Amino acid sequence: MNPWGLVGVAVMIGSLFLTPLGLPGNWIMIAVLAVGAFFGEVGVLVLLATLAIALAGELIEFWIVKRYNLRYGGSNRAFWGALAGGLIGTFVGIPVPIIGSIIAGIIGSFVGAMLITMTEARTLGDATRVGWGVMLGRVWSAVAKTAAGVTILALGGWALLF
Repeated sequence: MNPWGLVGVAVMIGSLFLTPLGLPGNWIMIAVLAVGAFFGEVGVLVLLATLAIALAGELIEFWIVKRYNLRYGGSNRAFWGALAGGLIGTFVGIPVPIIGSIIAGIIGSFVGAMLITMTEARTLGDATRVGWGVMLGRVWSAVAKTAAGVTILALGGWALLF
């Protein structure tokens, strides 16, 4: 077992915890695997497979949030407001360890969608409904993207260690 493989797996495990925060944890894992592929520790097929999984995770994340936004009466602008609000919330929540960024990101998505919906001359009830839908979408998309990250970790970790 290669000691550098252990370091790579440790970095990948740490990166997995960034994914639910809305940060690029899956892409950090892909970068670790790309370095492993450069040094011949990881096969090209494993790298391509994990890259495809990471891309699928990104697409699924956007699709879930978009679907929940539309299901709860949101517009395209509300969707983009939710994404911006979630990103801002993630950074605002950084001072509270671990869970602060998760909760602040979800609340930021709610507020972003709600504020944009309010600017579209809709009622507070409509805006709250859209915000709630986007918040649910954000939670489920984080679950899906983290599942993609676990799959990347399993495939890539195996390749790095064995």
